Amino acid sequence: MTTKFYQHILALVFAIHEINKNPQILHNITLGFYIYDSLRDDRMTYRTTLDLLFKSHIFVPNYKCGTQKNLMGVIGGLAAKTSSRMRDFLGLYKIPQVAYGSFPSTVSDHTGFPSFYRMAPNDHLQYLGIVQLLLHFGWKWVGLITMDDEGGEQFLKAFEPNLSQNGICTAFTVTVPIKARFQSIGQMISHFLTNTLDFMKSKANVIVMSGESTSISWLTGKLWARMFIPQTAEEYEEMNYAGKVWIFTAQIDIISHYIRRSFNMQTFHGSISFTIQANEVLGFQEFLHTIYPLGASGDGFIKYFWEQAFSCSDSNSDIPADSDDEPPCTGKEKLESIPAPFFEMSMTGHSYSIYNAVYALAHAFHDMYSLKSNHRAMKFLRHLAHQRVESWQLYSWIQRISFNNNAGYEITFNEHGELAAGFDITNVITFPNNSYIRVKVGRVDPKAAPDKMFTIHEERIKWHGDFIQVPPLSLCNEECHPGSSRKKKEGEKFCCYDCASCPDGEMAEKMDVDYCTSCPEDQYPNEGKDHCIPKVQTFLSFEEPLGITLASLALFFSLVTALVFAVFVKHRDTPIVKANNRNLTYILLISLFLCFLCCLIFIGQPNKVTCFLRQVAFGIIFSIAVSSVLAKTITVVVAFMASKPGNIFRKWLGKRLTYSIVLSCSFVQVGICAIWLGTFPPFPNLNMYSAMEEIIIECNEGSVVLFYCVLGYMGFLATVSFTVAFLARTLPDSFNEAKFITFSMLVFCSVWLSFVPTYLSAKGKYMVAVEIFSILASGAGLLGCIFSPKCYIIMLRPDMNNKEQLIRRKQ
Repeated sequence: MTTKFYQHILALVFAIHEINKNPQILHNITLGFYIYDSLRDDRMTYRTTLDLLFKSHIFVPNYKCGTQKNLMGVIGGLAAKTSSRMRDFLGLYKIPQVAYGSFPSTVSDHTGFPSFYRMAPNDHLQYLGIVQLLLHFGWKWVGLITMDDEGGEQFLKAFEPNLSQNGICTAFTVTVPIKARFQSIGQMISHFLTNTLDFMKSKANVIVMSGESTSISWLTGKLWARMFIPQTAEEYEEMNYAGKVWIFTAQIDIISHYIRRSFNMQTFHGSISFTIQANEVLGFQEFLHTIYPLGASGDGFIKYFWEQAFSCSDSNSDIPADSDDEPPCTGKEKLESIPAPFFEMSMTGHSYSIYNAVYALAHAFHDMYSLKSNHRAMKFLRHLAHQRVESWQLYSWIQRISFNNNAGYEITFNEHGELAAGFDITNVITFPNNSYIRVKVGRVDPKAAPDKMFTIHEERIKWHGDFIQVPPLSLCNEECHPGSSRKKKEGEKFCCYDCASCPDGEMAEKMDVDYCTSCPEDQYPNEGKDHCIPKVQTFLSFEEPLGITLASLALFFSLVTALVFAVFVKHRDTPIVKANNRNLTYILLISLFLCFLCCLIFIGQPNKVTCFLRQVAFGIIFSIAVSSVLAKTITVVVAFMASKPGNIFRKWLGKRLTYSIVLSCSFVQVGICAIWLGTFPPFPNLNMYSAMEEIIIECNEGSVVLFYCVLGYMGFLATVSFTVAFLARTLPDSFNEAKFITFSMLVFCSVWLSFVPTYLSAKGKYMVAVEIFSILASGAGLLGCIFSPKCYIIMLRPDMNNKEQLIRRKQ
């Protein structure tokens, strides 16, 4: 028997004494108990279980061959294997069995074994708690140590999928060899240390250990000293022990009487242990102070415990002493002086489970004896007083119990026959004298809300002094900083990765993310790509230099056009003004004036009115201007041809022809614009995608096809005008504007042909600037090429502006 487990026996005795002194539970009934030690052997477990059922040692299964003992229930089974072996026999006779260890789901089969109850939650809850603990501290690269037996196999099968599902990898898995599988202890140690050295070199600073205290007690004595007390500094450096966090499952207790003289408990300083939820029971510590070998009649374990706990020898003991130098036991030693690894004065989780198990059986027995609902029940009670109650009649009552223990906590079973409780998370703090204390730092409570099921108080945890950083890290590689994301390494586990900078337009705000994410539509990543910055709304405004420049040019050309118009109006009766259709000149100048002014609509923040008007106004006005140029060109050609006697074109001369050309050509553009506005009109739009750092306030054209139809028709008129003017360029100079119109149309077509690719490649306000520039350049080309020669003659060479000069030039 391990010294620390002696508290389990004392918890059982303490509960029995309390119940026997309490008349409210079992009045006039005294509980007794008998303790068997299975010695961690399957055959002995079966033997002692059958011995509980039958007085005789001649065992015939399923046949009562002797006087049956007055058995009410069985408490036992710290190890899952032990409980399952006991269950095989006790379940046949429906004997209530209450196990006090935590077990995997494969053992916790309440449907097939309804008399089997457990004073601990299912291990699945514990595994969830461990995973939440790992996630809380960001430990993604962990090692596993378990026994090389059926329990270890079940642990790996149930626990490892939980790790991978939560993005946690196992750096290594070490199975502790079973003694029976090796020819000698030396061979076993050699095998284990060969596997152990690999994980001691690992970057995994967190190690989860699962197993059973009864199975690993020999391990601490034979192996841990070799692992954690290296013989040389080089061996210590090679093992790289500093920075390991040990996480123990509830089945493991930090125990061993084998190593008390050689093993340094500082190894486990700062470790984290999951334990069955325990609460301090009033009177238990006072009860422990009354325990002495001389006063413990009928206790077959106390002498062995006393010798091992106090390193003394009893002259009357049948057990040989470990050393001849050990002093004799006085019997006056005090339990509180024993270091915690070997005995604890506070009730442990397993002892607390045994204490509650005794009360559960007592309350179930009490409830069965407390039927007072009717006369028949009272009659049944009197009948029970004269007849013995069979054990199989009791197990169904256990499922129904619900009571508060002396610590003030409710004890009840769920539908799976498990105690409706959780696990405590404790931090082990060790001291130089090999003692330690447990500090409760969290819990796993299945009754709490989902977001409160796991709680941890990080500030209460004391970490090992070798840690450079607290909480320590346990990662395959360093975390990726904000602004980068993980990039998988080929051939490695998913927890091992490289860090790649986020691509343009994406960012990573947190550490160690799998993917970079895009910012919201109205934001963009900063230079470091670790957070988003609000985009700036932008448009071509009157306040910025580009807007001021374009607006100034538009006003300048408008003023120049107005001055040219004023000059032509003032000299309207001169031959040079009258010679080339004065009315068409006025229409052209007015159209150019309006074209320059319509550029101002493109500048400023777009709204419904400006978006609705600007493209339509530009298209119609420019079409009128180009139509006027075309009319002037056709007029020149017709006038020259009509000057020949008998030519049929003579009757076409006059205002009717020019107005018809202007109106018909302009009407087609008006029709296109009407269809555009009636179907898919332009509207203001927030463009969040064209520029990364800006929200462009722009006018959406509504229908791109109709927009290019407006430009295309205007280009068609310009092409026709250019063609006609080019063909008429050789006519006599006195009547001919064709040369000037040819140059003006060449400039016009060049501007708008280069407009299309430039417009498509520009973004935001620069698209608007390209269109304004094209309007100004083409309008200035028309104004300069057509009117500058005439203004030169009118203003600077008035001597050439007379009828005789025109006739002479004609001749």
